[in-house]
Amino acid sequence: MLTTLIRPLRALRRALPAALCALLLAACATPLQPVALAPGAPTRAELVETPFFSDASHFCGPAALATSLSAVGLATTPAQLVGQVFLPGREGTLQIEMLSGARRQGAVAMVIPGTLAALKQEIDAGHPVVVLQNLGLSWAPSWHYAVVVGYDLERELLLLRSGPMRRQEMTLRTFGHTWQRSGYWAFVALPPGRLPASVAEPDATRALVAFERNAKPAAAVTAYRAALQRWPHNATLAMGLGNALYANGDLPAAAQVFRDAATTHRLAAAYNNLARILLQQGRAAEAKQAAEDGLALAGPLRATLLDTLRDIEVARPSGS
Repeated sequence: MLTTLIRPLRALRRALPAALCALLLAACATPLQPVALAPGAPTRAELVETPFFSDASHFCGPAALATSLSAVGLATTPAQLVGQVFLPGREGTLQIEMLSGARRQGAVAMVIPGTLAALKQEIDAGHPVVVLQNLGLSWAPSWHYAVVVGYDLERELLLLRSGPMRRQEMTLRTFGHTWQRSGYWAFVALPPGRLPASVAEPDATRALVAFERNAKPAAAVTAYRAALQRWPHNATLAMGLGNALYANGDLPAAAQVFRDAATTHRLAAAYNNLARILLQQGRAAEAKQAAEDGLALAGPLRATLLDTLRDIEVARPSGS
């Protein structure tokens, strides 16, 4: 995870004349790879209904995050987010704060691939994308968050909600260089149950595990179910769904998820969790079998499964 500090946009004005900056940017070819368009694919799209929160100070992080969240039905304002994501002592916002701030508002925030193709995929899916740019140079950085809301490939433009500009048109060449300096960092924030169109399975898995830590169990269940529809063979997602179902009080559904994960993925942890639920349901004989099946695979979980077996023996009525 990057930990770049976002500083005021006005720092660029102190460090380098704007005309010189533009000249240097234009001197190089764009680092963005072109998009391979399928026949009939759109070459222009714009999410015109995306909200706009003007910002001409160092609160670009809260403004961009509020824009992204409000666009997908999680209404908020920059003022509500400042205390959550802004670091007063450093006059900026870190990437990790942007992601955690989105999660605190009930969104699933996922980092997406840093490509023009991924940006297009998300816009086509109706998802604004928060991007991190350096509008200065490596030796005179001016970090800035903006929200990509559209593209015009024929004119080689991206459309952004950026700072005080409701609809900024930026050439792909300039955008490519400003985005490259952040390592092409971008993310999408969506309500549980929706997934970014371009997100990779490992990034989605990490994001959902992070989301579950502070999410309401029902929201975590919804998020995990949606992800498993896309990646049905992901063991981590299956375990997460089982844990979320258990936390939500749905023991029968949790038991079935852990049973499926245990048999499909041969996971000692899934057998252990299944045994614990069966014991809680008063099904001691079945719990003992599940724990023994897990013990055969245990590895590092051997001590945990032995504890589960001891608890089962203590709870079992005599002769059962």
